[in-house]
Parts: sequence; C-alpha cells; structure tokens
Amino acid sequence: MMTEAVARHTPGTPCWVSLMVHQLPATQEFYGALFGWEFRPGPEQLGPYVRALLDGKDVAGIGQLPPGRHLPTAWTPYLATEDAGLTAQHVTSSGGTVAVGPLRAGEAGRLVIAADPSGAVFGLWEAAAHLGTTVVGVPGTPAWYELVTRETSSIVKFYQSVFGYDAEPVISADFDFTTLLIGRRPVASLHGVGNALPLDRGAHWMTYFEVEDTDQAARLVTDLGGHVLKAPRDGVNGRQALVADPEGAVFTIVRTTGAAED
Repeated sequence: MMTEAVARHTPGTPCWVSLMVHQLPATQEFYGALFGWEFRPGPEQLGPYVRALLDGKDVAGIGQLPPGRHLPTAWTPYLATEDAGLTAQHVTSSGGTVAVGPLRAGEAGRLVIAADPSGAVFGLWEAAAHLGTTVVGVPGTPAWYELVTRETSSIVKFYQSVFGYDAEPVISADFDFTTLLIGRRPVASLHGVGNALPLDRGAHWMTYFEVEDTDQAARLVTDLGGHVLKAPRDGVNGRQALVADPEGAVFTIVRTTGAAED
C-alpha cells in the first residue's frame, strides 16, 4: 500500500480523530474489517483506549466509555494547537465551552474536549510524543472534516477567532458553504443546512474516511452490522456515502477524485 506520511501539524489543522464507544472489542472488529486497521493500546491515561494503525502508522483512536454512561457515539476531530490551555481560554472567550481538560495523556500530549457556540463538539490536541494522524491520502485514512450546522456566518467567526483561519464562502443564495484555510491550504469546511439539520444530532463535525470503492465499502458496512444512511452518490469531491457503525456513530466514506492508488 502506498502511504503519504504527515509531519507535525500546523496549529488549527485537523490532526486526529477519535471515537468513544460502549463496546470496544466489537468496534475494533468492525473498523478493522472495514478499513484494514490494526490496533495498539494506549495511552493508558485515557482508560481503555486503542490507536488504529495502517502499515504501523497512527490513523485514529477508539476508546471505551465508562459503564453506565449512556452517551451517543460520534467521531470527534481534534485540531492541532501549540498550547492546549491557551487555546481552551480562547474557546471560552469566543463563546464556546470547554467540557474536558486540558488533560495530559502521558508523554503523548495534552487534550481538550470543547464545543462551539452551536454545540458541535471538537477536540484540541497539543502534540508531544504523539503527533496525531501520520498518514493520509490512502484508503482507511481521514480524508476531510466538515461542520454540519444550521448556518455558517456566525459560527465561522468563532473558528476564525480561536484559530485564525482564512474563510472562503460560496456566494450563493441557496447554498451556505464556507471553506476554512490556513495560508492558502483548505483544511476543513462549514456547511449550513438550515432546517435540514438533524434534530437528534444538532450541529456536528462530520469525518470523511477514504475508501478504495465507495459502493463496495457501503455494502461491507451493512455486512458488518452497520447502516447505510445515504446511498453512494457522486459529489464534487468524489463518490461518497453516509453510513453509521453498529453503535450508531455516523461518518462518511468517500472515494476522493484523484486519490492515491494502492
């Protein structure tokens, strides 16, 4: 498999994605079969927690929720920072909330779990020994991150205030979409969907995972006990499908146009 290595992430760049679940072994089995991930434990400060790897390189993290915590499962992106404590202060002063941290994860680094003013949850990661996702551009790796929210105009100001992004909105009366950039490099997007925002989820960050064949991967999701919420379809960036794992964590699988070949 060809892999594209990633160095230390620029502050504000999505650098890691993590999932907290109720049944860790079953979840490992699902994603291992879907994406070809292997798993290693740790850091131990996060409790039952494993890192997913491709060719020995870190891709994502999966942890187990404490017994009795009946929380919805969701993939959470982490944005890189050089100082988790200072960025957490900027989150609160800009109208967001901090739920967890800063919390030291041993020698790996420090993390914060926060939410923007619309309630969308995201993380902050101050890297030490663990840089975050170290391979992209191949099947089984995060391909893109998009905030699905009611409207983007006020929320984009929050992310610009905290992370200093440049913003590139689509000028359209019926399409509310903004791309976040660091320098001239797109790193994430905001999609305002108005009343189409799911009532059971509210505003949320969506993680896109690269696959070799979207239709085949969607069938595999179903075979493994997951669900296809929106059938494969061709979009601007490639062929994609909205799916959920057996515990209900929603994500998008995509065959990005021009993605690396095995």
